[in-house]
Amino acid sequence: MNRIIGLMVLLVTCLCLYSCKDNKSGTPSDGLKEVKELENNIAKNVLDELIANPPEGMLWVPGGSFLQGAVVQDKTAMAHEKPQHAVLVDGFFIDITEVTNASFKKFVDDTNYITVAERPIDWELMKAQLPEGTPKPHDSILQPGSLMFKKTASKLTNLYDFSQWWRWVIGVNWKHPSGVNSSIEGKENHPVVHISFEDAQAYCKWAGRRLPTEAEWEFAARGKKTSAIYFWGDDSSKLPKMVNSWEGEFPVNNTLEDGFERTAPVKSYAPNDFGLYDMAGNVWEFVSDWYNIKYYETLKAANKNVINPQGADKPYNPSQPYLKEKVIKGGSFLCSDSYCASYRVSARMGTSMDSSSEHIGFRTVATPEMLLE
Repeated sequence: MNRIIGLMVLLVTCLCLYSCKDNKSGTPSDGLKEVKELENNIAKNVLDELIANPPEGMLWVPGGSFLQGAVVQDKTAMAHEKPQHAVLVDGFFIDITEVTNASFKKFVDDTNYITVAERPIDWELMKAQLPEGTPKPHDSILQPGSLMFKKTASKLTNLYDFSQWWRWVIGVNWKHPSGVNSSIEGKENHPVVHISFEDAQAYCKWAGRRLPTEAEWEFAARGKKTSAIYFWGDDSSKLPKMVNSWEGEFPVNNTLEDGFERTAPVKSYAPNDFGLYDMAGNVWEFVSDWYNIKYYETLKAANKNVINPQGADKPYNPSQPYLKEKVIKGGSFLCSDSYCASYRVSARMGTSMDSSSEHIGFRTVATPEMLLE
C-alpha cells in the first residue's frame, strides 16, 4: 500500500500548490479550470500507475461492452443462459488464478477464521431451507463436514439426480479436502475448495477485495473471444488441452485425458486472451449475484445497455424453492459433454450460500477506488 499512499500524497500536494499559487495573471475561473485539468491528469496518472503495477497476483481487465449470455451457435446452452443482452462493465483488477490453498491458509493464519464446513451444524438454521416437516437426522450425522464426489458403479439413466454422485463426509473441509485423513500438503498451488459463499466473502474482506459480479466474470473469461462458446473459440476437440474437466462417461469412468482426476494446480493449462487461468474447469467460482433463472429475461426486456449490473434483486429457482442461491461460474473437473458442459463461458449454476463441496472455489476482484481507499 506504500506506493498507493505515495501517489495520493502527490495528488493532494499538487492540487494544493496549484490552488494556492498566485493568480494575478488570470481570472478566478481560469484558476479553477487549471486545477480541474490537473486533477483529471493526476487521476489518470494514478490509474496508469496502478495498471502498470497491479496488486500481486492480479491483472487489469479494461472495461468494455459485450453480449452476456449464450452465443447463438451454442447448441448445448440452457434456458437460464438466455437471452443474450448488452452489458457494459468498467475496468477492474482480477486474480490471475483461483484462490489457492496457500493464499487461503495465510488468511486463516492471520485471522483464526473457521470455515462453515468446520463449524457445528445448527439444525434450526438448516431446517429453514428444507421442506416443512423434514425430520431431524440423528446427531451422529449432524456433524461438521462437506460434500465429496463419488463415482458410480454403473451407467446412470438419470443425470438430473445429483445425489447419486455426492456424499456428505464428516470431517472434510479445506484443510482436509479429500477425506478426514487428507491434507493440503503438496497441494499449496491447488485451488482452495470446501468453501462457502460466506467463507469467500470473509477472505475478500481480509484481502481488501470483493467477489466479481457475474457480468465482470464473464467479460473477463471471454477475453477477446466475445462471440465464442469457449474462451479459446468454438473447437471442442481442444478441451482436454485447455481445461481440467471430465473425460469419459460421467460419473462412471474418467479417462484422465487432461491429466487430472480431481483439482489441478493453478496454471496447469493455457490462459485466456487476458492472461487469466482456469476460467473454465478445475473448480466452479462464486460470483456475487443472486441466482435467478428469470434475470437475463429481465435485462433483455429493458432493451438498453446495462451498466455494471449487480445481479437480480432476489434469488429465484423453482426447483430449489427453499434455498437462497448464489451464481457460480466456470464449471469444474466434474463437467463433461454428457452432463453439464459448464466449461462454456456462458454456463451458470446456482448453489446455496452455506453449501461447500470439493468442486467450488473462487477468485477476487478489486477496483481502483477500492485500492485507493
